[in-house]
Amino acid sequence: MERRTFLITASGLGILVFALTMLLLQPRLAGVRADFTENSLYTLSDGTESVLRDLVEPVEVTLVYSRSVGQEFPTVRAYAARVRELLAAYGGVAGERRLIIREIDPTPFSEAEDEALAAGITALDTGGGDPLYFGVIGRNAVDDEAVIPFLSPDRENALEYSLTRLISRLDNPEPATIGVLTTLDGMEGDGRDRGYFVLREMAKSFRIERLPEDFVTIPEEVDVLLLAHPPSLTDRQSWLIDQFVLREGRLIAFIDPSAKSVGLGSLFRPDPTAARSGLGRLAEAWGVELTAEAVADVASALPVEVDDGGGRTTVIGQPLFIAAPPTQMSETDLATAELGRAVHFGAPGALEAIGDVLAFTPLISTSESPSLIDAQQAALDMAPAEVVAAYEALDRPLVLAARLTGNLESAFPGGPPPLELPDDPALAEIVIAAAGEELEPLAESVVPAEIILVADVDLLDDGFYVDPSGSGAIADNAAFVLNALDGLAGDAELLSLRARAPSARPMTRVDDMRAAAEARYFDEQARLEARLRANQDRLNELQEIGSTDGFYAGDLEADLTPEEQAELASLRRNIVDTRERLRAIERDYRKDIDQLEGALKALNIWGPPLLVALIGLFVWFRRRGRG
Repeated sequence: MERRTFLITASGLGILVFALTMLLLQPRLAGVRADFTENSLYTLSDGTESVLRDLVEPVEVTLVYSRSVGQEFPTVRAYAARVRELLAAYGGVAGERRLIIREIDPTPFSEAEDEALAAGITALDTGGGDPLYFGVIGRNAVDDEAVIPFLSPDRENALEYSLTRLISRLDNPEPATIGVLTTLDGMEGDGRDRGYFVLREMAKSFRIERLPEDFVTIPEEVDVLLLAHPPSLTDRQSWLIDQFVLREGRLIAFIDPSAKSVGLGSLFRPDPTAARSGLGRLAEAWGVELTAEAVADVASALPVEVDDGGGRTTVIGQPLFIAAPPTQMSETDLATAELGRAVHFGAPGALEAIGDVLAFTPLISTSESPSLIDAQQAALDMAPAEVVAAYEALDRPLVLAARLTGNLESAFPGGPPPLELPDDPALAEIVIAAAGEELEPLAESVVPAEIILVADVDLLDDGFYVDPSGSGAIADNAAFVLNALDGLAGDAELLSLRARAPSARPMTRVDDMRAAAEARYFDEQARLEARLRANQDRLNELQEIGSTDGFYAGDLEADLTPEEQAELASLRRNIVDTRERLRAIERDYRKDIDQLEGALKALNIWGPPLLVALIGLFVWFRRRGRG
């Protein structure tokens, strides 16, 4: 065989073998990738991979995206590409049989648009053109459906959590059970026909299990324990909660030094001590403390109507009623990251970490200068003026809500306290039967604890955030509680899945150069414009003097002295010069940035081919030297 024929045949066979090898290995290597991005944008978290590999039934995920409309918005277009890449990574881990990924383009009056609207995808108005659809529909084998109505680029840090949570819910559609222990009337019941607004909203997504105040066991089906102004706990009850946290790790508690939503006894003999609730020795074991005083915050005071003494009412801020805005919330924690309105508090307490038992992460804080107010006085009807009179501003913000995470040791190292039995033998038998078989006591966490503590009970009360006219919530109190429960009640693998870093990588050097150029530009521009205005005003003044007689003679400077004429000529030159300098500043504003942009383009366009050419020349010289 001739050499030429051999090379052609060998090359053809090599290409054929390569193609066949790729076809055979592609299904197995679909999920294999090397991620060199700084924030590991294309590396799925361990929690996500676990959920995807453990899928029992097939799940279909449909990306709804208006391609033609999205092309007009660069941020949306780039985010859509990010979502597609992330879904492709999901498919590579789960396999196309267990995770079916599709995309539809809901053009106007199409079947795809009908599907999107029927599922509840948000149609975003684009200002006169076609609406923008950008969301996700999930379905499982029994036609259960879950929807992300709109994928906002601003919430990219929660993208992986949102998608994984949707898939996890469809794989296990049974609602989680929330065990509720409370002394609040509005938090009693299952939330279907009565109770606070937040309880009714909880009942739409979870199953509510009410724990009696004298509970002697926590049902095994409880996934998350919610304490809302709990009663004084016995040692046995504290131990049961302690064991639940060690075993399940999921608890949210609303405690308060001065709850205003509870009865304080009779009108003539109020008992402010009834307004306080806490966690006893559990809080100490968890390394957290609730202040004995209430918190007031003038900067975030909610307006209230006050009688001015003359039969009229005025609106004034009540510092004990705090409207904490999103700027005072955690931007990374999923419980608060997506909140767009304030959360209202009523005479809350403050949480402080004592020791390093658990990681203490503030979720909602006060402004920079709150004050501590006597709790018993705050529980009564203190007028805003009385609060201001007692106000002593601190120099630091106080934490109103926090997340505790980590591994714990039992608050009862000596073992379980004895079961308290009534004297009546028959009642004692009932209590023993209700307590059931005691589980093996735990000395330390089986799973890492996820605890959310809120130093206020009143934020649950409708009166603090629900419009009495029936138009809905005016603050994000319920949204905060539901976000917290949703995170706690999710798949255990998702508890470690926190907000990811966004894919947007700002060019920090360009941003710094732009900021410096703007500082120089605006400073010089302001100075020159002030000089231009002064010169122009003086010029107008001189011209008015000269126009009194000389205007009709055609000589604007007839009545000016020689000094004024010289000043007029100088002003005209200065105005022309100032205008030229302003134009030069505008030209120079982007000069450094344009130079950097040109250098980067030259490097990207000409760098690779020059590098290849240099490598080729190096190899050629080496071979020539050997020859």
